[in-house]
Amino acid sequence: MLATVEQDIWIDAPVDVVWRTVTEPELVAQWFAIEADFAPTPGYEGTLTLGRTQEPRRVRVSVQSVEPPRSFSYRWLHPDGVPARTGTSVLVTFTLAPERDGTRLRVVETELDDMGWTPDELDRYLAEHTRGWAGHLGRLADQLTATRP
Repeated sequence: MLATVEQDIWIDAPVDVVWRTVTEPELVAQWFAIEADFAPTPGYEGTLTLGRTQEPRRVRVSVQSVEPPRSFSYRWLHPDGVPARTGTSVLVTFTLAPERDGTRLRVVETELDDMGWTPDELDRYLAEHTRGWAGHLGRLADQLTATRP
């Protein structure tokens, strides 16, 4: 079985609002990254500065696909000077679907098995990112619910 990180949450906000919140850098910086520098354009190379719960660090992102308002994906964690592809980066995919007057948002990280990590490193990544995405998505849902009329 392939290792993946998967989290989903129902958000009391329309799909178009959730879409903007996961694809517009200034909104991403409110719930996920300290700073976001990317464009929701396939092939765009940007960065996310992470560190809400740990020492800040900048990671490169390479936008892979954009299908408004249903799907958005990027690769991350590839070293400087190395192209983002299978074996050098992890693929992160956001999927949005209308559900009960709101939105079901799902985040999946794949291609973890191709990173060359030891079993302990992979287990640590899975635990940290499963916990991390749960917290970030909760913050996103709280933020959108608080601003909803």
